[in-house]
Amino acid sequence: MRTVAVVPAYDEASTVGAVVDGAAAEVDRVVVVDDGSTDGTAAVARDHGATVVEHVLNTGVGGAVRTGYRYAIREGFDYVVQIDADGQHDPAQIPRLLETAVADDCDVVIGSRYLNESHEEYSQVRDAGIRFFTAVVNRLGGVDITDVTSGFRVYRTAALESILHHSDKHWAVEQTLEAARSGHRIEEVSVAIPTRQEGDSQFSVDTFALYPARMADVLLRVLIFR
Repeated sequence: MRTVAVVPAYDEASTVGAVVDGAAAEVDRVVVVDDGSTDGTAAVARDHGATVVEHVLNTGVGGAVRTGYRYAIREGFDYVVQIDADGQHDPAQIPRLLETAVADDCDVVIGSRYLNESHEEYSQVRDAGIRFFTAVVNRLGGVDITDVTSGFRVYRTAALESILHHSDKHWAVEQTLEAARSGHRIEEVSVAIPTRQEGDSQFSVDTFALYPARMADVLLRVLIFR
């Protein structure tokens, strides 16, 4: 079984090295997708032994992980671990996600913050956004998950070929809904994911106001265009 960690990174030079080191102990290869960073993220990742794919322009997390997925598909890896570069995701938890994927024959395994107390640290806006998207995916996808927006995940690479997302906004919602409606097996594992200590969260009142329009875009992509 060949495994690869995909690490989307944008200006994470202060944390990406430790993430690469931790992930490298658990998988066969670590690929950092440097999404147009200007702080030396790519150089730090290479110094720590990662394979680095660089974007000239910043595309967002959705674009970065899509590049990483395509790399994994092209290189013939069996499972893809997705882990953030900011240090929120503990690489030591990777074996639990992989073990669940293999033992339960899963296509997608999500590290959930809502199966433990992690979500209690989040702002009301962030919590409301996660619950909103999760409820929509559960209703339309016929699944029962708790944390659709979590970026700590494992995928069976063969499944990614049929559920590769197209939108860079709310990629996790689009991809999870597509996987659910396509009959792929999705499970969750409780993983504690604390709030980030550096940088800014993507959740704000402004982004919450855009949720209806972005959700409409996701639904059109999955329910109609596909």
